[in-house]
Amino acid sequence: MSIRIVIADDHQIMRQALKVLLESESDMEVVGEAENGRNTITLTKKLMPDVIVMDVKMPEMGGIEASYQILTEFPNVKVIGLSMYNDRRFVLDMLKAGAQGFLLKDCAFEDLIRAIRLVISSRTYLSPEVAEIVVKDFVGHDSRARQAGQSALTPREQEVLRLISEGKRSIQIAEMLHISVKTVDTHLQQIKIKLNTRSVAELTKYALREGLTSLTPPEVESETTH
Repeated sequence: MSIRIVIADDHQIMRQALKVLLESESDMEVVGEAENGRNTITLTKKLMPDVIVMDVKMPEMGGIEASYQILTEFPNVKVIGLSMYNDRRFVLDMLKAGAQGFLLKDCAFEDLIRAIRLVISSRTYLSPEVAEIVVKDFVGHDSRARQAGQSALTPREQEVLRLISEGKRSIQIAEMLHISVKTVDTHLQQIKIKLNTRSVAELTKYALREGLTSLTPPEVESETTH
């Protein structure tokens, strides 16, 4: 059975070129063409294609909004984003809209064929340049999240957390920092609230993960530091 494809692109020459190339594959059939997002939605409802090759920037309605509307109503349809630009915003917004693949228009035709076959089998395909954008965004987001967690803690709270993770009890921390046990417990409660954690064990794991301590703590026997 042929893979039924709709091509959405505002440039007729691009649609015609893709159609010729795709239909040279024995298992692929271009069942419709659209020059903007609105027409793509209409064609999808009428033809129910397996795959839509979707240009990101089109008049009237772009590929991102069209993909979101189509995939909300027809989640089994597969969308592959296609763009001239490796713009981070376009890539991430298209993927958030539900696209299962994303390629740049200067990719090799074989890459598009591979992408179509992969998304049909419920896998994802990103061209190397696009994959790099996604990885950098993930790493940057993870780093920002870690920094946000640490920056939410005051220097004193970070010090208390470090000592807790090293197995110190409240009375020991109070003596080391020259503050009262009550103040230590107040810091501890604030740390738990800021980091959305409930136990000393979770705090210890956080401190180790974020490099606030390099020591391996003793086994945590209770949920308190008294």
